[in-house]
Amino acid sequence: MAAHSIHELRPDAYNAVWDNSLAAALEIEPGDVVELHARDASDDQLTRSSVAADVPALDFDRVNPVSGPIYVKGALPGDTLAVELLEFRPRDWAWTAIIPGFGLLAEEFPDPWLRISSVDAQQRLVHFGERVTLPLRPFSGNLGVAPAEAGAHSVIPPRRWGGNLDIKHLGAGATLLLAVGVEGALFSLGDTHAAQGDGEVCGTAVETAMDVLVRLSIRRDITVRAPQFTLPPPAAGSQPGGGYHVCTGVGPDLLEAARDAIRATIEHLSERHGFERAEAYALASVAVDLRIHEVVDAPNWVVGAFLPDAVLAPAQA
Repeated sequence: MAAHSIHELRPDAYNAVWDNSLAAALEIEPGDVVELHARDASDDQLTRSSVAADVPALDFDRVNPVSGPIYVKGALPGDTLAVELLEFRPRDWAWTAIIPGFGLLAEEFPDPWLRISSVDAQQRLVHFGERVTLPLRPFSGNLGVAPAEAGAHSVIPPRRWGGNLDIKHLGAGATLLLAVGVEGALFSLGDTHAAQGDGEVCGTAVETAMDVLVRLSIRRDITVRAPQFTLPPPAAGSQPGGGYHVCTGVGPDLLEAARDAIRATIEHLSERHGFERAEAYALASVAVDLRIHEVVDAPNWVVGAFLPDAVLAPAQA
């Protein structure tokens, strides 16, 4: 078997759009490993000393920068790029914000809110304030290849080429499969999170910069039209140990059912645990998993919001 190289993408190689006309910052052979230095989602506009008043001042033309692009030699449109996620090394601090006008319940939370968390890589924990401890589960929220369509495309929404997927299961050990749209694939990665609930309901997770190791390979034995991924066991990525409190939303619209499930979770955290509503909303974004339970019994569908008991328990030394 041929030996593969390990490369380092320079830290200043990043962009705020997807665009297939961008020059490659690095060229590699298929199967090579690359270390990327992903910037946080604010592009360092928020710091360890930031406060809620800094959130409305964010320049959204800079948010969610993606490191890259990386040209994989031999990759052609119609191929599949296999992205093996090998290692994530986060900063020791992170932020979570409620950004006015953004999030699942944006109209109900019009005011900015900010939480600075500490990240303990050795203990594999995130200290989300004094009352909440989350398991450290780092991953990249935004990773993809250049679209086949010409021009600059926003990094905010996901698309069939990948992008801002915000799939918390894409941590170390997972392999993401992406349809190649242009020669060389032009892979980029960013929006790294220390923890997140499925849904990222307030619009942000536990946001922090990270160094990320990936292996990029070409697969021609499989064709994908939209992102697919494989996970090592245990595949569900569920909270280790403990139980859950689950609130449901029921109705004819899945998005509104999801909103109802999160509203009920916020009410539960506020009334039963004494959380202020904005903090409860942010906690739902970083720790609660939304799941679709039922989409066959018309006219109503069911969405569940899973709150792990463990995140409200004191951290074990």
